[in-house]
Amino acid sequence: MDIQFSQQSATIQVVVQDKRTNKILSVGFADAATYAKMNETKQVYLLKNGAPELLTGGEYCKPIAIDTMIANEDGTAVVVRALPDGSTTGADSFLGEKNMEDLAFLSYLQDFIERRKKELPEGSYTTKLFTKGINKISQKVGEEAVETIIEATNGTKEQLLYESSDLIYHLIVLLTEKGLRIEDLARELKARHKE
Repeated sequence: MDIQFSQQSATIQVVVQDKRTNKILSVGFADAATYAKMNETKQVYLLKNGAPELLTGGEYCKPIAIDTMIANEDGTAVVVRALPDGSTTGADSFLGEKNMEDLAFLSYLQDFIERRKKELPEGSYTTKLFTKGINKISQKVGEEAVETIIEATNGTKEQLLYESSDLIYHLIVLLTEKGLRIEDLARELKARHKE
């Protein structure tokens, strides 16, 4: 449904939600100009002191990208499903609720790895993997899998956790190289799951 601004309802309520974690990032208001600006720029704006103000988050106060906007049935409110690059408050919580669930960090990590692939900054280990190509990345996944098995059979829990983390990291790099996401693995496992 389209939002219909009228004199009786000059503003609508806006709930900004992290698309990856489903956590609420911010709650505010938008008038017609602010709503139009969000549609045009695909970035989150909320009213502040009567004017649209860019909602920012992350280490460098980056604008928060909009994935989708969903209006309620009567057009008086909208949920903005956003893709923040970090916290919107300077802390990783809103209303006392932690934004980044531990499992959701895997999506965040892949976003970071995808940026590394795109930007290829010098001195980055991830850049080195991408420049060496699919064979080297696949080799590293194999090496980390073997090291994980060794720690599982002969090592400590701490070392198993360390090597398993290396394995998952390199697997995410491999998925990124092949144009896949960690969420694709979750969907595949979910489809296979039988209660």
